[in-house]
Formats: sequence, structure tokens, C-alpha cells
Amino acid sequence: MEFRRFEATIFQFLEELSDNNNRPWFQENKPRYEREVREPSLAFIRAFAPRLKKISPFFTADDRRVGGSLMRVYRDTRFGKDKTPYKTNVGVQFRHEMGRDVHAPGFYVHVAPGECFLGAGTWRPDGASLRLIRQAIVERADRWRRATRGKRFRECFRLAGDSLKRSPRDFPADHPLVEDLKRKDLIGLCDLKERDVLAARFLDHVANAFTAARPLMRFLCEALHVPF
Repeated sequence: MEFRRFEATIFQFLEELSDNNNRPWFQENKPRYEREVREPSLAFIRAFAPRLKKISPFFTADDRRVGGSLMRVYRDTRFGKDKTPYKTNVGVQFRHEMGRDVHAPGFYVHVAPGECFLGAGTWRPDGASLRLIRQAIVERADRWRRATRGKRFRECFRLAGDSLKRSPRDFPADHPLVEDLKRKDLIGLCDLKERDVLAARFLDHVANAFTAARPLMRFLCEALHVPF
């Protein structure tokens, strides 16, 4: 399947899934899921691959049906209170080639009715990785400011995610960037409208936004000692 654009049917299916989040309904409508959600999303991943390589050759656009960039529709219901079996969004993560999970540095595309956005950064990194990033912020404060306060970045992204209430242990509470040192997530978010996702130039829109996030991604990769 060649990607041209997402069709409105992707949002229609996700809305219906939200209203009918149960196994019998999904099994009955699985051919629609394949046709209206999964296959267009895999086609998007394939089409974006050459653009991603221009942003960084070390991030991967993997169109495998299982284990690739497209996140599973099946929810892990073992530990949460929400026992609904299916995700009601499309999640695409372009991970670093050395990353093994969703916590590694990556670029992210989120498509859901009323909630569409792009992400760049690292979500809930492990303790050792988070410490390396915090040390890099302290040691290369000017570069961090340029990466996260630069005009092009701010035109597309805002820093988001959870933070500690107090400064982390072994880091100065009076540091000028203490609010960034408190962060548990180092991610930039770019809000989208549904019409942005459905536009013919969506591939270009995503590529331009991820290019604006290159300084942030380079900073995080260097802090974690992986190539960018």
C-alpha cells in the first residue's frame, strides 16, 4: 500500500472502538481495523523512512506488523485499573537503533480523535540514563538552552511530562535550570489538529517538526553516549 494521506475513516474507527472497547466487537470489525488503521499506518511508516534518515540515520522506521514502529493495539491490562482490552489511538515510535523499548530516545506520532500530537525525546528513562541527562544539562547548560529555547523548537514544541516536586538528589536546588533538572520525562510535544493529520502534506509537516527537534535529540543522544 502506498501512502498518500490518512483518511477520515481512521478517526471514525477509533471513535467506534472507544464506544465498543470489547473483544467481540473488535473481532467482528478486525478487517476494518486492518484496512482503515493498521495498513495506512504501516504505509505512513514506510513513506516516512527516507525523511527520517535525513533527520538522523540512527533512528529506525520499521514497518513490521509485529515489533516494529507501530505500537500494538492490544493494551496490557495486568496492572492497571482500566481493563479495556484495546488502545483507542494510533501510536508510532521511531526509536534509536540502540534503544530496546519505549523509554529510549525517539520520535513519536500520536493519532486519536481529539488528541493528536508529535513527540520527541525520552519518556520515563531509567535512573542511570536520567542521571546522565541531568549531568549533561548542568555541564552544558548553554547547549541545553539552545536545544529547548531556540526559536525553531519553540515554534513547534513545548517541553512536557512529569517532574519531581523537589530538586533531584546531588543536584543543586538553586541551579538556574532546576525546573529542567526536576523533569522525569525529557520530551517535547507538538500539538496537532485532526485536519493536520488528514492533510496531503502530513509527511512534510512531521518531517519539519522533527527537524526542529534535532538539537534536543542530539543533546539527549550525546548525554546517553549513543550516536546521532
